[in-house]
This record gives sequence, C-alpha cells and structure tokens, in this order.
Amino acid sequence: MNAADQARSLDLAQVIASAAALVRSSFPDARANLTPWRDDPLTRAWAEAESVDLSFHFPGWNPRNQCRSMLVQLRLERAPQAQGAPQAQAPPGGAASTGRPRLLGVVIRGLTYESERWRLATVGDWQPSGSHLPQPEVVARLQQVCRELFALFDGRLACAEPGSADDDARDQAA
Repeated sequence: MNAADQARSLDLAQVIASAAALVRSSFPDARANLTPWRDDPLTRAWAEAESVDLSFHFPGWNPRNQCRSMLVQLRLERAPQAQGAPQAQAPPGGAASTGRPRLLGVVIRGLTYESERWRLATVGDWQPSGSHLPQPEVVARLQQVCRELFALFDGRLACAEPGSADDDARDQAA
C-alpha cells in the first residue's frame, strides 16, 4: 500500500518520512515517491494493509545499481491504525507502545521499465537475487539501509526532526 496512504498517525508519518530520508542518505541521487501504486480498482484489490511501499527513482540508468528505480516494501506486523483508534496489546517494550507497528521485513526491488532486475529481502542471508545484480558496494549500502530501517521502527534510531527530512518525502506526505 502506498506509504502516503499509510501515514495515519503523526508518529507513523514521521517514521515514513525518516525511512525515505534514510534511503536518500545512502542514495542521494534518488527521488522519493511515497505513492508508487496507481489508485485504480485493480490495484486497490491487491493492496496489502500490512505493507508500506515507497519508491526511489534515479535520474537515469544507474549501472552500479543495475536499475532505474527501487521499490521499497516494508512488511509490518499489523496494519497502521488511525490516530485515536484502539491499539492491540504489545509485548513489554514492543513497538505498539510508540504507536507504530513492528517491522517484520524489508523487500527492495531494483526495477527498469521492462522488469524487475533484482530483489533483496531481509530473509535468509540478505543477498540479492535476480538477472542483473547490483555491485557489491551497493549491496552493502542496501543491507545497511535495511538494518537502519529495523532500528528506526524499533525506536533505536531517532526519527528526523520536523524540517530536516528531505523535501521530496515531506512534500508528498503532506
């Protein structure tokens, strides 16, 4: 589901903006898009409430990344809730105490206009698979972004202060 549609509370909106800023800090040429999916009946039929999806577009073909765009899908323990909605009980110290769902996993896909070129998931050895893999230093950056995303959702990494997140993500969240 589009990240902009999932920002149902101030806390989650700040986490989404911080997630976009995290990716942008590792890939500064990329432009953030918090609404990667079309708003049509077919797309809505396949929407997953437990997913926060955002994409990043490079200004052109990026040979080190082997893609033009990256789709980042954050898989959550539960669907984000609106401000004031009752929250499910969380284990002591769990993420629900901060009003944000727990991050279960991250899938990053490298895309071109034709197809998916590679995919990196935080399952198993966190190595990319696909027909055209990114260079090793890019893989290391992707893995570091995933670690930082887990820390962000766990509350171990501070969210960006208002006014410090990148302008693209902030403008699209509004």
